[in-house]
Amino acid sequence: MSVTGLLMFFHLDSGLNKLAHQWLSWVMIGGVATHAIVNWPAFKRYFTSSRMGRAIIGVSAVVLALTFVSLPGQKGPPPQVLALRALTKAPIAKVAPLAGRPVEELIDELAKAGINLPSANASIDSAAPDRGLQAKAIAVIFGAK
Repeated sequence: MSVTGLLMFFHLDSGLNKLAHQWLSWVMIGGVATHAIVNWPAFKRYFTSSRMGRAIIGVSAVVLALTFVSLPGQKGPPPQVLALRALTKAPIAKVAPLAGRPVEELIDELAKAGINLPSANASIDSAAPDRGLQAKAIAVIFGAK
């Protein structure tokens, strides 16, 4: 968890790092829960009779609550989300030049991928309202195989 977390923090993750981090966190939670259950009497004694135990719980709760607060100046979604929204809402005729490909070619390739655009004025969003299909369309448009 710490290795994949550090890789993600420094934007060095690749391949299955993020997927492994996400799924292995469930294994970690299971291990922590099992440890707490097996050692419940000691945990209970530590947290009910110790000021330090109560302080740890209190500080942990406050830190968790703070993770839901936006930082000052952080308004709205991150820039990459805004860019993807703009791409999916724009007519395919305006997206084609960004990809350096003819509109007709993109419409054909998207149709082969199961995303049917009725005209060059249609957007990815209108033909593929869910994010999974939108990601597939972006991959087709920008050449990911």
